[in-house]
Amino acid sequence: MPAKVRREADGNVAVLIIDNPPVNAGSWKVRSELLEAIGAAATDPNVSAMILIGAGKTFVAGSDIREFGKAIREPQLPAVIEAIEACDKPVVAAIHGAALGGGFELALGCDARVATSDAVVGLPEVTLGMIPGAGGTQRLPRLTGLAQAIEIITSGRRVPAPEALRLGMVDAVVTNDLRTAAVRHAQGLGGRKRELGELPPPSETTQDVENAAANALARGKGRAAIGEAIEAVRNSARLAFKEGLAAERAVFQRLRDSEEAAALRHLFFAQRDATRVSGLHDAEPRPVRRVGVIGAGTMGAGIAVCFLDAGLPVTLVEREQSFLDQGMKRIRDTYARSVESERMNADEMERRIGRITPSLSLSALADADLVVEAVFEDMAVKQALFREIEPLLRADAVLASNTSYLDLDVLAAATNRPTDVVGLHFFSPANVMRLLEIVRGAATAPDVLATALSLGKKLGKVSVVARVGEGFIGNRVYSAYRTQCEFMLEEGAYPEDVDSALVSFGFAMGPFAVGDMSGLDIAWRTRQRLAANRDPKGRYPEILDRLCEKGRFGRKTGAGWYRYPEGARRGVPDPETRSIIEAVSSAKGFTRRPFTAEQVKWRALAAIINESALLLDENIAERPSDVDLVMANGYGFSLQKGGPLFWASRQPRARILAAIDELAASTGFGFRRGNIASLLDQVNRQALRCT
Repeated sequence: MPAKVRREADGNVAVLIIDNPPVNAGSWKVRSELLEAIGAAATDPNVSAMILIGAGKTFVAGSDIREFGKAIREPQLPAVIEAIEACDKPVVAAIHGAALGGGFELALGCDARVATSDAVVGLPEVTLGMIPGAGGTQRLPRLTGLAQAIEIITSGRRVPAPEALRLGMVDAVVTNDLRTAAVRHAQGLGGRKRELGELPPPSETTQDVENAAANALARGKGRAAIGEAIEAVRNSARLAFKEGLAAERAVFQRLRDSEEAAALRHLFFAQRDATRVSGLHDAEPRPVRRVGVIGAGTMGAGIAVCFLDAGLPVTLVEREQSFLDQGMKRIRDTYARSVESERMNADEMERRIGRITPSLSLSALADADLVVEAVFEDMAVKQALFREIEPLLRADAVLASNTSYLDLDVLAAATNRPTDVVGLHFFSPANVMRLLEIVRGAATAPDVLATALSLGKKLGKVSVVARVGEGFIGNRVYSAYRTQCEFMLEEGAYPEDVDSALVSFGFAMGPFAVGDMSGLDIAWRTRQRLAANRDPKGRYPEILDRLCEKGRFGRKTGAGWYRYPEGARRGVPDPETRSIIEAVSSAKGFTRRPFTAEQVKWRALAAIINESALLLDENIAERPSDVDLVMANGYGFSLQKGGPLFWASRQPRARILAAIDELAASTGFGFRRGNIASLLDQVNRQALRCT
């Protein structure tokens, strides 16, 4: 195998180049060769200093995550850092691209850090259910102070180089040749070492530290890694340096073996796998320099913000001036909230808004490389729009639909260029939710699909490709889940019973609270659209229809599954809802019975698992982990449980199969059973990489 670390000379400075493409992950081979190279340079009389620099586009973007589910081979990263500190010659980290996790801990072990202006640094281990394990919680606070270190480590965020310079995380930021600048910096140290472990943390008030810890715990919502990270950072001020390192490493080793860490690693690899789509071959994405968005409602405005945030000019089109004005106000209000919360300054807000061109004419889209329709969810409306815009667009423009349920192939057939049509299903609010469901039609050209994937990456989305089918991946699975929750209401539960049980399990919200928030009329219209194809002998949940017939559409009407008194932030149980539920139960002949939280959990999860097996059998999803990504990033399933299918793979198989049997019995006529054994086998094969 080629060497992962090579040494070059730049005068009296040894340049150690880490070359482990694509991101220079700190694998065992990298650690071994780096340790050897440091030792050789340390004893070379012709060397007065060293720099560490990454080949390619990045420094060291992190440790090799594939090692975290196994025993980590020696030398481990702390041994490499210890060798850097024990060496009597200064070592400078030259950072470009990203220095994250173990990569930034390696840089913190050096005597100085020089970064390019576009580099990012950070310690994102908590996003994988762990804490930094190679001194990050002990060295960073000695540069930034405890409060700032708590915020950076518990958020796992990437810190841009200019901010890192201001906080003391790097010593210099350069815009010219990084290697040359780092060599000069190393020579300028005059042989002086600067070990962070010898520095005390900067002085700060106890209250600042307490506030940072309280804020982190509130954001972390009880996650073990957050609390452990806070305590580890506190140790930097109350323990001797080596004691703090030992305590940190012990916690790191314990947490990396936890169920939460395994689940988060599964999602990490799932996100990588989701971009590996069959049939793309070497398709090159089309360039996207300008985007058009049709529809300035809540969804259209949010989609426009996504593109503006990514630096893309947007033409926003509406039919009427009042609707266009409302859409522009939504966009401005979105940015104004960012300014108020200090996530953005006013100048940047104006720059982003300045990239949008509002218009009442579809012909304004003539120069767009990609156009997204975000109009009313009705096939006839969308077909008519596509017919109207097709002759106005460039021949190589991509036509995208934000449909969340409708048949993309039928929509594409309304054009003379179905190969240019793709689904881009954003989730509301589009500028906040990370999930982007990319729908691949039967005729979608490979380069169009590649364009959608490339665009999703540019927007910072978690992109998952689905084939055409009612509701694609997410809404199809969620519909089956919601239907079974409604069946439980008919059988004896109440909305608050179901919601409470599923939130306790780990969902961000229960299905009935979610329904009220999004609007019950949406699901009602979908059911009306599908009514003609429904077998009358099959079981159908009627309660939602009864609510909607009374004008109870959720929060926007003050009542849905719950009642929303004036000024209430949350719904409260409503006697009228109970009366409707009990009337439907009686009419259907059910003898109502109470449900335990455990019964609710298994019934709901069984519905998700079975529907997932069906859509995988139908090739609507490419792999089980795609379903986990969709449910975790778009539907509130707990990230810490790794998605419903990963969770299922960790349960006794007999219990899963029994739950599917119970699901079939309660559903009755028309129930279709997926290939559960095959599904679980696929998940287990995927999970072998990260557990």
